[in-house]
Amino acid sequence: MSPAVPASDAPDAASRPALSAPARPAPARAAAAAAFVAAAAVRPVIVADLPAAALSADSLRACGAQLAPVADACLIGDHGDARVQFPPSYRARLLTDAGVPVWAGINCRDRNRVAIEGEIAACVDAGVTGLHCVTGDHPALGHRADAVGVFELDSVDVVGLARDRGALVSVAHAPAAPPVSRRTSRLLAKADAGAEVVFVDHCGGPAAVGDAVAELRAAGFGGLALACVPVVTSAATATVVASFAGGRLPAGYLEEIMAADDPHAAGTRAATKLAGRLLDLPGVDGINLSGGAQPGHEPAAARATAEIARRIVGTRARTS
Repeated sequence: MSPAVPASDAPDAASRPALSAPARPAPARAAAAAAFVAAAAVRPVIVADLPAAALSADSLRACGAQLAPVADACLIGDHGDARVQFPPSYRARLLTDAGVPVWAGINCRDRNRVAIEGEIAACVDAGVTGLHCVTGDHPALGHRADAVGVFELDSVDVVGLARDRGALVSVAHAPAAPPVSRRTSRLLAKADAGAEVVFVDHCGGPAAVGDAVAELRAAGFGGLALACVPVVTSAATATVVASFAGGRLPAGYLEEIMAADDPHAAGTRAATKLAGRLLDLPGVDGINLSGGAQPGHEPAAARATAEIARRIVGTRARTS
């Protein structure tokens, strides 16, 4: 799924004890992370959300196999319809062993600092391309509202822990999420902690994304900026994208696709066109093909995402 936008940007950092992990030199960067950074230096990169059934190793492998040939990495975050899922490190190991480049999400909702450190270490050991560090949505927003949120740490804390392990670290930037005035300073705090990649969340059309990236660059962020492109090719994908992106999509994007005689063809064209416009923006280094699917529709969503990635690569090759 797409990079998670926290329901609340914290617990209060001042109320938490300081992290006690001893300072140490960051280990050498993993081969997959180094390859990603090298690719981003010479061409736009593509990170694709990996739609897969929760708690299914077979689904993870099958959907990953669709995307591995065309994406620089596959993002595995919270499952759209279920909070109970395999731990990030187990999914990372399943996929990397199958030859799928993984960008693993780590949130603070379900684990304390000890468990988070263990997940980070295991993900790095599995050879992930990157780690996406978010505070995470409150449990009340998922199907397990009975679960108690942990939130001992927040995303800034996790960035530091992941960076200490030598991971290539990404974070979310949600320009349209309140409080809007704090978003850039919050992103810069994450960068100061060690984040080198930012996923710019859905915030309207290319003009709004361009303004958000320009503001980050002007404020001194020198890392990679990846702009989110919504993948909507069916009712099953539209429902999921609407659930987390809502009114932050480009005007009419969702409606025009779903009103088309062939939503798959219309959605593929729309995502390819939007990706091209975003990649032409100054300061944008790549895209995140962002989406998911309702249960049972994950294989079709993975195929559609892979088709869009191929079209983007082909279009850029023809125009370069």
